[in-house]
Amino acid sequence: MPDTQLTKQYSVSQELLASSMGSGSLPVLATPAVAAFFENTAMELAAKYLADDETTVGAEITVKHLAPTAPGCPVTVTAVLEEHEKRMFRFHLEAKDNAGVIATGTHERVSVKSERFLKKADERKNTEAK
Repeated sequence: MPDTQLTKQYSVSQELLASSMGSGSLPVLATPAVAAFFENTAMELAAKYLADDETTVGAEITVKHLAPTAPGCPVTVTAVLEEHEKRMFRFHLEAKDNAGVIATGTHERVSVKSERFLKKADERKNTEAK
């Protein structure tokens, strides 16, 4: 059975700041960047459970951004797979900087057949909304 936990390191670069991403006016790590860190870590962990023609897509995410992180600081993200049932993966997430916990969250991902999913997206592009 694959691992049920993955920890990854990220660095707070200029393009990940709230003032750069447009999610705030201050030069601190943006909440959408934290969400992306969470999704990326969970995606990599879930990939260990998949066939070569599969991937996962995000279905739901909650982020509690608890503390500011300055540019240049390292951020460590840990994803714990709490439940895997059929196509659904559920994770608990935590992000820390040098001073401690900066964010927590939960995330759900669903496994899909890559080619079929892209075909469906392309079909939706060519359909008018009702």
